[in-house]
Amino acid sequence: MAQFAFHHGGVSVPSLDEAIDWYGRVLGFELEKRFYIEAAKSHTAMIRKGALRFEIFEVEGAAPLPEDRRHPPRDVQTHGNKHVAFRVGDLDAFLVEMADKQADIALVVREAFGKGCFIRDCAGNLIEFVEEP
Repeated sequence: MAQFAFHHGGVSVPSLDEAIDWYGRVLGFELEKRFYIEAAKSHTAMIRKGALRFEIFEVEGAAPLPEDRRHPPRDVQTHGNKHVAFRVGDLDAFLVEMADKQADIALVVREAFGKGCFIRDCAGNLIEFVEEP
């Protein structure tokens, strides 16, 4: 079987500059590079935090994020990619930090199978954070 490893996730946003700022200020990502993808008519940025990469697209004429995509329980009711998830060491400390940074916390999960949360980026895209036992 072919060997592979995770490279990056990606989101589409209405404002590339606003998203670069948000991902830097709230989650600590740094701009790696900016470029234009002619085939997609997309002003694009690759941001990085350590080994993690995230690609952000500002596509000319893109439609806004549908309301159902902003709510985790409703989002999974439609087929397709849903979100990326990152591991955190201490969910409660992470939630305090996100509240201090005025991040939009969409859902907190504390179940027997595990705990985590979803936040929304500046465009409403869902991002999950999981604390593993």
